[in-house]
Amino acid sequence: MALATVLLVACDSGDDAERRARLGLPSPDHVADTQRGAALFASHCRDCHGPGARCSDKDPPLLHGYYVPGHHADLAFYSAVRNGVVQHHWEFGDMPAQPQVTPEQAADITAYVRDLQRRQGLN
Repeated sequence: MALATVLLVACDSGDDAERRARLGLPSPDHVADTQRGAALFASHCRDCHGPGARCSDKDPPLLHGYYVPGHHADLAFYSAVRNGVVQHHWEFGDMPAQPQVTPEQAADITAYVRDLQRRQGLN
């Protein structure tokens, strides 16, 4: 994922901060934190994706092979937060953009989800 991000940022035109903003990426000095991510997930994501990212009647589980890094890289999570997602794996409908979630918060949430995935043997 890091290589893909570097390549996307390197191949884009404009200044780095502008490119990162367009891609919904956190600042380069942000260190994602799973504990912050857990709290942010609870306040921004749990109502739809369920407790522990296990699913709800509104949205799919993020603890699924579809969402592991080899299928949906971290960049897909940042894009989903920034732009929303058109329904494609499940029949829950489209995910709307989450403009209240900053790129740094998205990084923390992604770190939390990746940690949950690793604990479930999904990596």
